Order: sequence, then structure tokens, then C-alpha cells
Amino acid sequence: RPGGGAHRRDDADQRQRREERAVRTLLRNVTIAPVRGSALVDVVYTSGNPALSTKIANTWTDEFIGASIDRKFASTADARRFLEGRLAELRTRLEDSEREAVRYAASKGIVTLSSTSGDKGASQVDRTLAQTSLEQSQEALAMARADRIALEARANQSAAGGISAEALNNNAINTMREKRALLVAEYAKMMVRFEPGYPAARQIADQIRALDGALSNEESRIRSNRSLDYRQAQDRERRATADVARQQARLSQQQRDNIQYNIFKREADTNRQLYDGLLQRYKEIGVQSVGANNIAVVDVAKVPEKPSSPNLPLNLALSMLAGLALAAATVFALEQVEEGVRDPSQVNRELEIPLLGTVPDVDEDALLAIQDAKSELSEAYLSIRSNLAFSTDHGVPKALMVTSTRPAEGKSTTSYAIATLIGRAGKKVLLIDADMRSPSMHGFVDISNANGLSNFLAGENDWHRLIQETPLRGVAMMPAGPIPPSAAELLSGDRFAQLVQAALKDFDHVVVDSPPILGLADAPLLSRAVEGVVFVIEAGGVPIRGIRASLGRLRAAQAHIFGAVVSKMQTTKAGYGYGYGYGYGYGGGDLQYGQNQNG
Repeated sequence: RPGGGAHRRDDADQRQRREERAVRTLLRNVTIAPVRGSALVDVVYTSGNPALSTKIANTWTDEFIGASIDRKFASTADARRFLEGRLAELRTRLEDSEREAVRYAASKGIVTLSSTSGDKGASQVDRTLAQTSLEQSQEALAMARADRIALEARANQSAAGGISAEALNNNAINTMREKRALLVAEYAKMMVRFEPGYPAARQIADQIRALDGALSNEESRIRSNRSLDYRQAQDRERRATADVARQQARLSQQQRDNIQYNIFKREADTNRQLYDGLLQRYKEIGVQSVGANNIAVVDVAKVPEKPSSPNLPLNLALSMLAGLALAAATVFALEQVEEGVRDPSQVNRELEIPLLGTVPDVDEDALLAIQDAKSELSEAYLSIRSNLAFSTDHGVPKALMVTSTRPAEGKSTTSYAIATLIGRAGKKVLLIDADMRSPSMHGFVDISNANGLSNFLAGENDWHRLIQETPLRGVAMMPAGPIPPSAAELLSGDRFAQLVQAALKDFDHVVVDSPPILGLADAPLLSRAVEGVVFVIEAGGVPIRGIRASLGRLRAAQAHIFGAVVSKMQTTKAGYGYGYGYGYGYGGGDLQYGQNQNG
């Protein structure tokens, strides 16, 4: 047909262009990535058609495996036949050489015990039975010679008339010598009073001569034993010397025989190395000739049920996890920043002040619990009072102040408890409510607050009139009095210090309930009039930085801090390292310290 050739050329060109376009499309969308840390490879094809993507990925791996098998190994039939002939020849040669080496060793009596590496691992040295026997004979000769020398020295000592160690250590000889010494002493005493012919003296002389004979016989026996031992040692040395000479001659002959034996062994070792190398090569060719391929499909590609990207659930999950992690980090940071005293050991470690004691958190009325000497609350404050007695060289401080960082941490209850326990011990105590901004102590003992500390600071001189008796044993109280316009101005003078000094003439102790520290100037001013300060810290309350700021203000006022009392301590958190916590008492139940924690 006219024009048929041109038409076929156009079709061929179009087919080639389509193939080139298809190749470019495949190369642009296929991804072949090795899996890190393994010998696996991922083949991924990305397109808008899931079925087409699956088919192309599977076909790609199949074609690659087929091409690899085609390129793999050529035919090895000739090489296998050649190696089979060489292996048969080397096997016969190896068997003959090993058989000859064994036969020669048996004929010459060569017995190899072990093999050790030579210098720099270049060769091996066989340790034979003859070498071992010679070493044993030499050790026996050395021992026999040492024994002979030692016995010879003892024999020479005996020949020289010296006293031997055997004689000195012989119990029979020592006993006879002691007995002879006693008889000689007794004979000498008789010679002072009697003549040698005296019967008793003759009898003692006969006994001395008998002992001398026995001693001579025993020493002769010891010398005879020494001579016998020395002759035996000489005989052992001669036998050992002869045995060493025999073993040396045997080893010398065996070393000459070893020259030929090593020749046989080296020939056998060389044949074995050649045989092993050819056998390994034969096995490798046998495996290669099978045509096995080291490429395999682990997981075939499957038609995806959903698009690979974008993955909205994964993005949402990652965003949620990132948000949760950020929130957790924020909460943790805030907890660290705002954390208060939760463990009493933090007082010494982080605040660097002594710990006077801890007070449990109780559910019942705290004031009634303090009055009960058997309550856990009373026991806790008794422990605090006892620790206060060790804070000075004269026992419980004469004048002390109780304060805290902020209100409602338990400072007023602590002041009340310390005064109560001191009074219970038979002392006269004056409890002063110096919190003129928010007085509360008068309500503890149900007295009037019409007159009090503010009246004295304002100018009234008769301070005895401002003191009221309380139901507590040995405790009198000066209430805060009317709330003044400016409590700090009243405390800035010296009248409060004068009041404390005057009160100590009539009372044994003065306990001052101070206002809290932060935001107020009252507590630093009050601290100048007392010996020191008891600092109350609510468990888990004020952050550590706030407590440090309060202690800093007290130290700036040159106040002496006796220590801290950790209040409102939960019984579940009392096992902070001090052993039993508050679980031990007088048979009462678990108390919670929460109510009437005023101040």
C-alpha cells in the first residue's frame, strides 16, 4: 500500500515517545529507600490511582528479581568436575601423610600432650611426655638435694657438739634436764650441811648420774636418727640424679626423632589446608550453581484503602500530644515554682534553720486538744517546747516571739500552746497578743479585749492593769487592746522592749504572738525586744521563695531564729523519714489538725 512505510515509522516514533514519557513518569513517582539498620528496601510508587500504584510497585520488584537472577552466576560444571578430581587426589595424599606421621610417632615413642603457640604465632610447639617427665624428675632432684643439704647441716651440727633443735624441743630431754637441775640444787644444799658420804647425799648423786646417762642415751638416739635421715636423703638424691640423666638422654633422643616427625606433620598440615580450601571452594560453587537469588519480597504491595497524604488523624494526634506535653511541662514548672514545704527535712536543707518540730492536722478543736495532755496535738507541742529548751544555754527562752509568713498558718495556736505547756510545768507565763491589726488571742481564753497592749504603747504606764488572768495554769494574758490607727508607729519606739523587760521581773517567761511578716513591719520591730523567734510554716502552704523572703527580713532586723515549726502536717505524709510519724499515741484515733488554726 502506498505510504505504508511512512505510517509504520510514525507509529514507531509515537511508541518510543510514549515509552520515554512512561519511563520519566515512573522515575519521577517511584521512591526506593533502604530501611535504616536492616537489609530491607522499601519500593513506593505514588499516583492518583491506588490500583495502578500497587501494580507498578509489585511489578517493579518482580522485574528487578528476574533481572538479578539472569545476571547472577554463569555455569560452573567444568569447574566442579576439575575440583572433584583435585579433591580426590588431595584426600588420598592427606590420609597417607597423616598415617605416616602417626606410624612414625608410635615407633619412636613420641607422645604429644599439648600444643602451644610459638613466637608471634608463627608456629606451634608440641609438649611431649618426655619433656614433662624430665621436668618432674628435675623437681624431684631439687627437692631431694634441698633435703640432703638441710640434713647434712644438722649432721654437721651434731658432729661439732652443738645442741640440736630436736634436743631442745624433745619433751623427754627437757623433763630430765629440769629434774636434774632440781637434784643438783638439792645436792648443793645438802653439801652445805653434810659430807658427800651422807646417805641422802649419795642417793641424790646416784640419781643425778642416772639422769646423765639417760640424757646421753637420748641424745645419742637423736644423733643416730639424724645420721640415718642424712643417709636416706643422700640415697634419694643419687636416685633422682640418675633419673634426671635417663630422662635427659631420652629427651635428647626424642628431640632428634622430632625433626623427622615434624617433617611428617608439616606435610600432613599442608595437605589438610589445601584440602579444606578446595572443599570450601567446591561447596561455594555448588551453591552458586543452584542459581539461588539473595533478593526476596518480604511484603507485597497492597491496594491502599485511603490516601497516604495528608493524614488528618495523624496530624491531629501529633498536635494533641504536643499540646499535652507542653501543658504537662507548664504544670510541672508551675508546681516547681509554687511548691511549699511538703517535707520537714526541707527546713534544714533549703531554709538553713533548725526544725523544732511538726504539728499534725487534726479534725477536733485544737484548743481542747492542747488541754488534753494525752492528745497527739499536745504531744507534738510538748516536743517543740522540749526542743526550745535546748536552743539556749538557760533552757526555754525567757522571751520569745511566734510569727509566720502569712495569716492562718497556725502561729497564734502555737503561741497559745507554748504558753500553756510552759505554765503546765509550774512556770509563770505572760502571753502577749501583739497582733494589734487582727487580735484573736483573747477569744482563745474568753476574756475582754477592751484594754491591752495598744493602750500601753499609746502612753499608759500601769501595765499591770492591762494584764488579765486566764483559766490556764500559770498563764496570764495581755490582749491586743483597741485597734490603733498605725500599729507600726506604736512599735517603732522602745516601750515594747521596756514592757518585756519589766514583765520578766514578775514572770518567768514572756510569749509574744506577732503579726505575720510579709507586707507588714510589725514582726521585725517586735523581734528586737525578745531573745529570739519561733517561725511557723504551714505544710504545703507558702512557697519556698516567700518563706526565704520572710526569714531574710528577720535576719535583716538582726533577729535570732530559734527554729521552725511545720504546722498542719497530714498524717498520710508524716512518714518523711523520721520513723513513725504521728501514728503512735495513747490509744486515740488518727487526728487531723485543721480547725481553730487561727492567726
